[in-house]
Amino acid sequence: MAEDTIRARWEAWEEQTLSPYATLSKNSKGRAREITPCEIRTCFMRDRDRILHCKAFRRLKHKTQVFLAPLGDHYRTRLTHTLEVSQIARTIARAMRLNEDLTEAIALGHDLGHTPFGHTGEGVLDRLVPGGFSHNAEGLRVVDKLENDGQGLNLTFEVRDGIVNHPKKCHPATMEGKVVSLSDRIAYVNHDIDDAVRAGVLKAEDVPESCRKRFGNTHSERINSMILDVLRASLDTPTVTFTEEAAKEFDLLRNFMYENVYFNPIAKREDEKARGVVEALYAYYLEHLELLPKEFLLHLEEDGAQRITADYIACMTDTYAIHEYQRLFVPAAWN
Repeated sequence: MAEDTIRARWEAWEEQTLSPYATLSKNSKGRAREITPCEIRTCFMRDRDRILHCKAFRRLKHKTQVFLAPLGDHYRTRLTHTLEVSQIARTIARAMRLNEDLTEAIALGHDLGHTPFGHTGEGVLDRLVPGGFSHNAEGLRVVDKLENDGQGLNLTFEVRDGIVNHPKKCHPATMEGKVVSLSDRIAYVNHDIDDAVRAGVLKAEDVPESCRKRFGNTHSERINSMILDVLRASLDTPTVTFTEEAAKEFDLLRNFMYENVYFNPIAKREDEKARGVVEALYAYYLEHLELLPKEFLLHLEEDGAQRITADYIACMTDTYAIHEYQRLFVPAAWN
């Protein structure tokens, strides 16, 4: 007799409704460790929930997006960035009849490996750690090894693949992973314009005229235009991309942001201090491994001291890294 659970009904609905290019839950390549299927949730729903409830996800609220440890209430953090990526990706996935649950799980998990101080901290660890360091590879370590008291979240292959392969240079194995990769770029280019204008680093009229003409003048207009263009180029195809014209304008906009915001000396005036914080903390904890939490020490023999020290530093929020630096290296007043 066929299984009759809510999960089985969802799986049947996916098979009947989703695009031939979608990843069906029932066809997942599975987990490293087998678990009893949930009666209610598909495997990708379950992964989404595991990510949403993990500690690394909560820490994203205190990690830099562009502006280091911003004091203003309306600047993006890694958490708000992640939620914006999820919204854009789900909109595209739903329109393309892809697996929205898988898309959401990848989107919510894609930046779990980010260091304190964003790409600045990432660059320091990449220079110091033998074998290099990247936030996407670290995200896989977070969900495989560091979360759940060192046991990992035991996610499906498809979600893990989407997390490690979300950067532009990578090639996700699923259409849903491709949607998240492009949605990540759409999200950060647009909200970073918004934040840069708020910070006085840019004026709205500084955005190249051809980009404003192609995508619109406001945050919502640009996102809507980009999503519609992706759907025009990708609907009912095995690709997730812009039209040729929009791709050129998007690259122009992205390059403009690198030149005027991401490498802007005003926006990045605290970066050298942040580098010093990460470098000092890494050196200190590398010499004091006994101070690392047990979930990191579990992997010492397998991964080595440098890697687990980098794991610990990468898991820090901006605020915690600054606090630890002050505690360890700044003299306290005598009480």
